[in-house]
Amino acid sequence: MARIAGIDIPRDKRVVISLTYIYGVGKSTAQEILKEAGVSEDTRVRDLTEDELSKIRKAMDNHNVEGDLRREVSLNIKRLTEIGSYRGIRHRRGLPLRGQKTKNNSRTRKGPRRTMANKKK
Repeated sequence: MARIAGIDIPRDKRVVISLTYIYGVGKSTAQEILKEAGVSEDTRVRDLTEDELSKIRKAMDNHNVEGDLRREVSLNIKRLTEIGSYRGIRHRRGLPLRGQKTKNNSRTRKGPRRTMANKKK
């Protein structure tokens, strides 16, 4: 297994797909990293040389990924809750914060349905 940014990426997949297993790296970012490193997108991870892996790691240093990115996102959310902005309040209450309606949907944010006790009589 190749290890990049503290993550073991899958060996049998193409490099461009394997890089997306790293938090903060999507397909377009992976393509950008590989172009910067000078590695073909079609190569499998198992076929990469140690030199190519080091080039990819060096190209990854320019991008904010994994632990640093997670920390930055959590600090942004913490800042919003502390200043009491609308988005911060929605985060605190566990409700959707991008203008979605909550009467019918938004089960993912609100959690499982809570039923009223002794309602049916």
